[in-house]
Amino acid sequence: MIKFIDSLSYNNKLRTVSPMWKIGFAAVLFLLSYLSHPVTQLVISGWLVVWTVSYAQIRAKYYLRLIAAPCLFYAASLPAILIEFQRSTELSTLAQASTILFTFLHWTAFLTDNGVHTAIILLTRIIACLSCMTFIMLTTPVSELFQVMKKLRVPALVLEMMLIMYRFLFLLESTAYDMYTAQKSRGGQTGFTNRLNDTAILIVRLFAKSMQRYKGVSHGLITRGFIDEIHMAPYQGKPVPSRCLWESCTGIIILILLELWLGWREML
Repeated sequence: MIKFIDSLSYNNKLRTVSPMWKIGFAAVLFLLSYLSHPVTQLVISGWLVVWTVSYAQIRAKYYLRLIAAPCLFYAASLPAILIEFQRSTELSTLAQASTILFTFLHWTAFLTDNGVHTAIILLTRIIACLSCMTFIMLTTPVSELFQVMKKLRVPALVLEMMLIMYRFLFLLESTAYDMYTAQKSRGGQTGFTNRLNDTAILIVRLFAKSMQRYKGVSHGLITRGFIDEIHMAPYQGKPVPSRCLWESCTGIIILILLELWLGWREML
């Protein structure tokens, strides 16, 4: 998956657009997504779908898959947000007015309106913020992202750690794939019980195998003259098409006006 995302970031239609502008554009929308109302967040999500799918020519199924995968963590937290428990003999007025799901022994589980409202607000905010991050991830290669961060004077130590971690993810994915293929070729990963056992063995041995390959990368850096500092390519500015510039500025102004109007309606 990491290699696939990396290939999309190098082969999209917005590849030649300035990475500084793309990151700045997504950062402004990310901040607005975090602070705005759900309606504004939904508009931001829809607008970024247009930018990513239509302008960058990323397939919709890939985009939706990258948005849906992190939402699984949100789905796992839904029971804790939606469901509350109280003793059946101590039910409050709020609990009696809510939707009662079931009663077990002396406890009653009920669905609160406040929980549903919170879950909807969280969902719109998560989707909007994920849309901003996915836009950067699919349109800006990591090498250009590091160049922009270096241009913004991010500490060299932070950049080096991020670069090493990014390289380690490739090693981890490659090692896991090789080990999985080796198990399949030897008759493994068949049946539910055998699949669980083989997956457990793969996880146990994956870390040790990855560390061996990572040591090989470290030795390779040392032999090439690594002296405790990784030199990165300097930032190279790229043009911003006038259509992208005026459309982004106009859209952000409209979103801010929409947010101000929604806030004004709440105060009435």
